Amino acid sequence: MEAAALAGVAVFLLLSYFIKWATAGSARKKPPEAAGGWPLIGHLRLFGRSACQPLYETLGGLADKYGPIFSIRIGVHQAVVVSSWELAKECFTTLDVVVSSRPKFSAAKILTYDYASFAFSPYGEFWRDMHKITVSELFSTRRAEQLRGIRYSEVQSSLKELYGTWVEKKGDLLVEMKEWFGNMNLNVILRTVAGKRYCVGNGDEERMRVRRVLREFFNLMGVVVIGDAIPFLGWLDLGGEVKEMKKTAVEMDSFFSEWLEEHRQRRDSDGKKREEDFIDVLLSALDGVDLAGHDADTVIKATCLTLIAAATDTTTVTMTWALSVLLNNRDALKKVQDELDEHVGMEKAVNESDINKLVYLQAVVKESMRLYAAAPLPGPREFTSDCTLGGYHIQAGTRLILNIWKMQRDPRVWENPLKFEPERFLTSHKGVDVKGQHFELLPFGGGRRSCPGMSFALQMTHLALAAFLQAFKVTTLNNEPVDMSPVFGLTLIKATPLEVLIQPRLPHQRLLNNVY
Repeated sequence: MEAAALAGVAVFLLLSYFIKWATAGSARKKPPEAAGGWPLIGHLRLFGRSACQPLYETLGGLADKYGPIFSIRIGVHQAVVVSSWELAKECFTTLDVVVSSRPKFSAAKILTYDYASFAFSPYGEFWRDMHKITVSELFSTRRAEQLRGIRYSEVQSSLKELYGTWVEKKGDLLVEMKEWFGNMNLNVILRTVAGKRYCVGNGDEERMRVRRVLREFFNLMGVVVIGDAIPFLGWLDLGGEVKEMKKTAVEMDSFFSEWLEEHRQRRDSDGKKREEDFIDVLLSALDGVDLAGHDADTVIKATCLTLIAAATDTTTVTMTWALSVLLNNRDALKKVQDELDEHVGMEKAVNESDINKLVYLQAVVKESMRLYAAAPLPGPREFTSDCTLGGYHIQAGTRLILNIWKMQRDPRVWENPLKFEPERFLTSHKGVDVKGQHFELLPFGGGRRSCPGMSFALQMTHLALAAFLQAFKVTTLNNEPVDMSPVFGLTLIKATPLEVLIQPRLPHQRLLNNVY
């Protein structure tokens, strides 16, 4: 009897403890959950390709109703949506380590060689090692100076080709700028990473194939498939997205494998000293690195894929939006060209050393990034431990969705937030930059997981826009306004082509001789 009584007391105490623990857990204040979640799928319908408005706008509307932090359910996964600079600052300072991991999802698994790309890998030793190698060997100040000649020469070549086409046309030339910017950026990053370039008329078919596949990569990386949200339905592929991902992965692997093999053969057979590209660097730098179970070739291909795709796509997107808003604000376009005439003139080509003097151009780029960030919803993060954010309890495993689009249009921070006003970065927001230290403006994300290529993107954007606008007068057909309708995948691209009419501004001889 005594033993039974003791057992009963023990059971009672254990039950009391667990009841108290469960009650305390449920009493923790959690972010408000948005209404409209369905059984099982939660708010998954918001992420569909057929949604009536872009996801960032939908989430922005919910923020107006529920506040700067609220929760949604993506199938079985809980997510919090953050829409204020104050909470972004808390995420990327106090909680930076906690929010620096990535969740697993089908597109990343299939398209990045089972998370062999550090951009989509979980936070840990592999990410730290690959991030360090990439930053030091590709995006450091030292390396940026070494690669300055590649950026400059590709801009010059692109302008000379454009001028040559204008001469053949003998009049106003209609140019699709998304394609022009994209081809130029592709050659810059291909030369930097793989030592390759595609000339106009020579290799056009291969270049178009690479551009198409990289575009598909970014479109598919923004897709949430049913198996991501509801794992036990992972065998379903209702929209055919998984099949599309696998097809794209095979096509991408074909040319990355070919480039890697070319480098390995050249490395084995050629003892001559030559300029190394990033693939050459990786072939040596991965010795002794913990590759998280991946082989070195897979990591090289996954890393180079991510860098080439990101540098081509996001930089092209940024340039396209910047030129679009200038064409819709002709007074600002005139100010940019007047500034070029004043600080650079017509007798020499603008180069990177001139950019510091072009303060209005820099303000235009900042304002364009504020209104049309290339990634309005940066890649998803995952909380790796329980924490408190904005006074709310967040459980480990919760997804973090940062709505940069909403933050950068916050009327508490930005007067006339929907209006294009570059002058704000010369007056009220003069000290604000885009490199992650000012949390009201985060086009490259924030914290240790922010975009490592932000300096490269800014260098290319400033140089390409300055060089193009120095060289050519530009307008639209019939002076019509540019359609600013977007399409959102992983990045925010302009839905329609950006077709412009150009005429030379610089002396013809300068353009023709490629002194430019």
